[in-house]
Amino acid sequence: MAERQKISFFVTGTDTGVGKTLVSAALLHALASYYPRVVGMKPVAAGTTLMDGLQANDDVLALRAASSCRVPPELDNPVLLPDAVSPHIAAARAGVHIDIPHLVACHRQLMLLADAVVVEGAGGFMVPLSDTETGADLAQALGLPVVLVVGLRLGCLNHALLTAAAIRARGLTLAGWVANHIDPGMLAQGDNIAFLQHQLAAPLLASIAHQSQPDPTTLNLELPLAWQSTPY
Repeated sequence: MAERQKISFFVTGTDTGVGKTLVSAALLHALASYYPRVVGMKPVAAGTTLMDGLQANDDVLALRAASSCRVPPELDNPVLLPDAVSPHIAAARAGVHIDIPHLVACHRQLMLLADAVVVEGAGGFMVPLSDTETGADLAQALGLPVVLVVGLRLGCLNHALLTAAAIRARGLTLAGWVANHIDPGMLAQGDNIAFLQHQLAAPLLASIAHQSQPDPTTLNLELPLAWQSTPY
């Protein structure tokens, strides 16, 4: 019997707060129609709150809720930092060294446990992880196709084009992108999307309407055929 196809993506954004977790969770739900075991990974999470006596990160919890299999927490979130600041600052405050080879090894273990793994980066693509390494270094080390979340607001065209250029400069594939209407008052949103559809030269997976309380289970992502395995 042929070995079942496996798949993994790295989700990044034009900035922090543009909906990476929402899109990552929606992507997990969409992939679950084709892959029996899907799991989200947040290699580095900064910012925790106390829940049931334990420190927890909202993004990590959202990814776990959207996953169809449970894995050891040290694999789906190897680095959990208390302070909600840039990872390099949060790590320094916590006395933690973010080791990219270790994060890659954790992802490798997840690929043994699951059929589809969605990796959500921290902040924007070039967010610092230390004084010498960034989220782009992590993405390059993982070598995964990248999904870009574009937060639609004034300035997003510049941010999207710069991010796409940085992704491709690392030898990575921009596999798709999502337009997230985070600013309902933004003018000419359709024109901005049309411009990016032409300039990004990658599939538009979804255009997400502005929602006060977004629900990833209600989002319809159009997965390219190459991402779709035989339904189980």
